[in-house]
Amino acid sequence: MVPVNPFLKADVILVFVALLAAFGWIFSKEALVGLPPLLFIGMRFFAAGVVLVLSGRTRFSSLTASHARSALLSGLLFSCAISLWILGLKYSEHLGVGAFLTSLAVVLVPMISRILYGEQSSLSNWLALPVAFTGLALLALKGDLHWEGGQLFFVIAALFFALLFTYTSQVVQRMSAITLTAIQLLSVGVVTLLLSLVLETWPQQVETSIWAWLLTSTLIATSMRFFLQIYAQSLAPASHTAVILIIEPVLTSVAAAIWFGERMTALQGAGCGLIFTALVIARWPFIRKMLWKRQHFT
Repeated sequence: MVPVNPFLKADVILVFVALLAAFGWIFSKEALVGLPPLLFIGMRFFAAGVVLVLSGRTRFSSLTASHARSALLSGLLFSCAISLWILGLKYSEHLGVGAFLTSLAVVLVPMISRILYGEQSSLSNWLALPVAFTGLALLALKGDLHWEGGQLFFVIAALFFALLFTYTSQVVQRMSAITLTAIQLLSVGVVTLLLSLVLETWPQQVETSIWAWLLTSTLIATSMRFFLQIYAQSLAPASHTAVILIIEPVLTSVAAAIWFGERMTALQGAGCGLIFTALVIARWPFIRKMLWKRQHFT
């Protein structure tokens, strides 16, 4: 039997994960038709966290109090990021644009890592910043400079996601990835459900189709997505996650165009194109390393 290249296997899985993430935008947008945003995200993430706890319960035996505190702090950052994201999704007119705005987190991570931990950033990261901000400006430009609908929520969410990625990269070195992910998801569920209880009016009746979208979001776009992502990361270096970070907004735009018939203006397309270019520039050292390893493996 011919052995399967583990790097190629990881890439295939990660592309599938990116596809699940893209359709997660569609599932969530459909569910928001009948559910308040914070209530939806709270139920989705709490249920997904329970699924991961049950599937990885043996890993929790080694969890220390220090690890738990670090995981809870990352969960709090995740709660802020995902709450802003779901509000952006609720009020956004273009899912594709929102996906590219959220992906700005990738470009911001090196800058935040430098500020918080003194980590050195490569030249490619600094070159990506002006390209990304030019794309950001084009997305805000419509006769004058202003933000449309939920775009501002997406931009602030990107900043919190960058903080989350930076902090989590430190925490995951000290504890099981599936344990950390489960605590993060449960934390998001609890925090957003409490916020929803205070800030939102819960519907008296919810249509069956909306519950179906919630279930789909929970099992496919959250539990399955994170499980497969963790598995893929066990097969290849962390740099392979660049596959997700780069192609997710592209796949989301395609999915939104097919599902909702979304179309971008020329200015929006140019802005998204520049942000995509910035993503490639920022992750280029990792992409080059990934391709080099695959060639030497084969």
